[in-house]
Amino acid sequence: MPLIISGVLSVLQGVAGVARDALFGTPKHYEYRFDLTTWGWIHVAVGAALIIVGVAVLRAVSWGRQAGIGIAAMSLVTQFMFIPYYPLWAISIMTLDMIILWGLARVAPTLNWPA
Repeated sequence: MPLIISGVLSVLQGVAGVARDALFGTPKHYEYRFDLTTWGWIHVAVGAALIIVGVAVLRAVSWGRQAGIGIAAMSLVTQFMFIPYYPLWAISIMTLDMIILWGLARVAPTLNWPA
């Protein structure tokens, strides 16, 4: 469920970046400075992937857990690179992504995950 929540929040963040470039501040000197529309599409794509993988994890699909770890890590990196534009939001989503990574990476003997 947290994967889906993170995905929905990323999609909303991406739509805000695509629809209204003026919503986010633009730092003057930043290495990963892209056009905000580009960042918006990146967040929409990562958010959609998080939602798809979140549904796969909930349905206990064999590849869901590994894909969830990969996509959550990708989301963590993209949010880290987005900190100068909207710090409080990016750090909040990063925290959620780290909780997701911890939850998916820990050994859970009570769950019957497919090998």
